[in-house]
Order: sequence, then C-alpha cells, then structure tokens
Amino acid sequence: MKEKINVTDYAQTIAEGLKKGILLNTNAGQFDSMVIGWGALGVCWGLPTFTAYVREGRYTKSRLDESGEFTVSVPLGDADPVIFRVCGMKSGRDTDKVKEANLTLEDPEVINTPGIKEYPLTLECKVIYVQTQDPMLLQKDLQEKIYPQDVDRETNAFANKDPHTMYIGQIVDAYIIK
Repeated sequence: MKEKINVTDYAQTIAEGLKKGILLNTNAGQFDSMVIGWGALGVCWGLPTFTAYVREGRYTKSRLDESGEFTVSVPLGDADPVIFRVCGMKSGRDTDKVKEANLTLEDPEVINTPGIKEYPLTLECKVIYVQTQDPMLLQKDLQEKIYPQDVDRETNAFANKDPHTMYIGQIVDAYIIK
C-alpha cells in the first residue's frame, strides 16, 4: 500500500536524509541501488525535480544512462546499517544488493524502477537533463577537497576521482510505502 504525498511537505525530511545518505535506485537490466549524499529537491522548468550526482566510474551511472529514470528512497527514522553498508560500499556489477541487503522492492506507479519498503519515502523520477560536471569550474577549495589529483589514496578517500554527472529528474510520483 502507498500513501501519496506532496513532496514539498517532506522537503526537510529529504534534506536531512541526504546528509546521512539516501538511496538512488535504477533498474536497467537488473535492479541496483547506491547511497547518495549529494542531491537537491527543487523546481526546474516549472517541474518538480530531484537532482542527483553520480560519479563517472560508478556502475549505477551506466544503469541510469540506460534507463533514463530512477527512484529515490529515503528512510523515515533510522536507516538500516546493513542496507547502508551494502548499497554504499559494494558495486552492483558483482553484488546482488537486493539479496545481500535483504531489500523488499515495491512496484512503481509510473516508471519501471521500484522503491524500497525499508526506505519508504519514495520519489519516482524521469531524467530530463544530464550534464557532466567540470571540476575546474568549482571554487579552488572544493576542487582540492572533492577532486584532488596526484594525492595518496591513503590520505584522502576522494583522491584522483572522476567527476560527477548531474541528473535532473522530474518527479512523476511521490509516496510513502506502508
């Protein structure tokens, strides 16, 4: 069962969830989910949107590019640490995250990507704009923090990383899975 929601009524919940990590889900060929901490709820071109950022080298990016849609799943309350660990640290290239994290997939209403019952606040999104970010356009301090080059990986987890791609998704449905 799903309870339809007005997304703006849950803006603070979504923003607070992003700080801790929420799930971005794709479903091209097989379901995949990853933890994201960068995103934005907003309005673009008069449409309700969620913007997600995914690094170039992520398996989820190839799935997102193929499907052109995604769901966002936000916990209501404390997030399950097993789900967070599996979806945040393992790749869908070689891990069945549904099985390993014991996820309960919920059929979508409008698109083909399911939501996750354990993270019940769900946004169904169709990609309407994609842009690869240019790290050189960032303020210098952010550039050095998020995309440091020629730095020992042991001293900085972001070292020598590839840029993010921004996906603006039109929110086509929003609900809480009961």
